[in-house]
Amino acid sequence: MTNADVVRACFASYLAQDRASAETLIADDFVFTSPQDDHLDRATFFERCFPTAGRLRRQTLLHVTPTAGDDVFVLYEYELRTGERHRNTEVLTVRDGRIVKTQVFFGGRVRQAT
Repeated sequence: MTNADVVRACFASYLAQDRASAETLIADDFVFTSPQDDHLDRATFFERCFPTAGRLRRQTLLHVTPTAGDDVFVLYEYELRTGERHRNTEVLTVRDGRIVKTQVFFGGRVRQAT
């Protein structure tokens, strides 16, 4: 699998809440950072962040762009069960077929054109 394939598979496992699949894609020394979470380790990520897919109605990967190195940039849009839509960007670092780092950058709410 390419680094981009690993990232796509990890997003799919999150949406399906398939933790067993996600665990094969996320390295033991994984670190997760977002505006709400500062350098969470793998265990804390699986406890705190992974179970949150139930709040989503849908999520669409708009761009999955690998770099010449180990990083993959992802721009995605998601819709909450409340109907609100948002976009975020993530940079995921993949080494030896496993994600070792995720950095999330929150975007704003997507508003319908009037």
